[in-house]
Amino acid sequence: MKALRRVASVIGVGHSDWVGDWTRVRNGERPDDCYGYAASAFRNALKDANITRDQIDGLIVGPTTAYERMGEVLHMNVRWGDQADAVLSVAQACMAIETGMADVVALVYGNDQRSVGTQYGGPQAMGGDQFLSYVYHSPWGMTSQGALYALMFQRYSELYGISERDLGHVAVAQRQGSARNPNAIMRKEISLEDYMAAPYITEPLRLFDYCLINDGGVALIIAEQGLARKLSPRPVSIEAVGRFDLNTGATSLEPRLTDFYRPAQQAVAEQIFGDTNLDPKDIDVLQVYDSFSVHVPLALEGYGYCKVGEAGKFMREQGIGLAGALPTNTSGGHLSESYMQGWNHQIECVRQARGECGDRQIENCRLVHYTSDVAGKAVSIIYGSEG
Repeated sequence: MKALRRVASVIGVGHSDWVGDWTRVRNGERPDDCYGYAASAFRNALKDANITRDQIDGLIVGPTTAYERMGEVLHMNVRWGDQADAVLSVAQACMAIETGMADVVALVYGNDQRSVGTQYGGPQAMGGDQFLSYVYHSPWGMTSQGALYALMFQRYSELYGISERDLGHVAVAQRQGSARNPNAIMRKEISLEDYMAAPYITEPLRLFDYCLINDGGVALIIAEQGLARKLSPRPVSIEAVGRFDLNTGATSLEPRLTDFYRPAQQAVAEQIFGDTNLDPKDIDVLQVYDSFSVHVPLALEGYGYCKVGEAGKFMREQGIGLAGALPTNTSGGHLSESYMQGWNHQIECVRQARGECGDRQIENCRLVHYTSDVAGKAVSIIYGSEG
């Protein structure tokens, strides 16, 4: 499988008021539903792209909403559409553009998970009919994603000697970014001592290892690369997209618990780096899907940013904070900015490549790598500045 290369560019990004809605929901209000959050984000993305709705001929919606209903809500009659998660929506938009199915595609996501009380673990865990990983271990009372990640980190720690304090570098680094991000929910920096003093949720994972659960929406607008340069003074190129799946044992999360998704990540690394003449050393910023902090050290190893078994050492000595060798999840990510199931990371990729991130901006940022691994799928995107 070859990487999908330089087919399209991002011309607009937008999101809802994560901070304001977090406050309102905590005060007992329900500001909006998933379609309303998505519509708010879409309006902001249109404004950012400086185009009209009628210039869009493709629509992809997140799996939390129905494609047909979203088309109605947004008053859009497009010639091509689909439903996908954050990273696969970018891949599908590129494929639609490459094959001539669409020229300008809107990617729209909304989620009211906090206000409606969505459960991602326990006897009423959502998504059991689609994602068996949530309920596969229910006879033993373990439906919690946190418990599964705790098992994975425990095994990794036994094999390679990474400590709980080493893992704390993830949460500490991401709070550096969120403290400088006006759109982040958690704005207070923390130290390693703060991290170690926090209570366990599922040992060895602590409070700061878990993502937020909040309402919100995200939207991106992606255009064919030549057209993007005509429409936008600041397009961000989608340099490469790669994917590799580990399906055997995926519903029980066996690939996560045994090999830490490493074979899939290494295969994707060959696509996005080997097929593009790029190298991990060329990447200025790394963005990692982080429902739990554990994702980050495993991605560092799987994509070749450090040797296998040396993620703890890399985070201690090289650093993943804003001043580190590899700034990672610079907006605060899911742990501290907003849990938008990977969609908010795409916005940070684009804004870092544009140079729009203010106090958290990484100097001379040219290439940003986003990666996610969910239920056996490893998918990556490299975004590139055209400025």
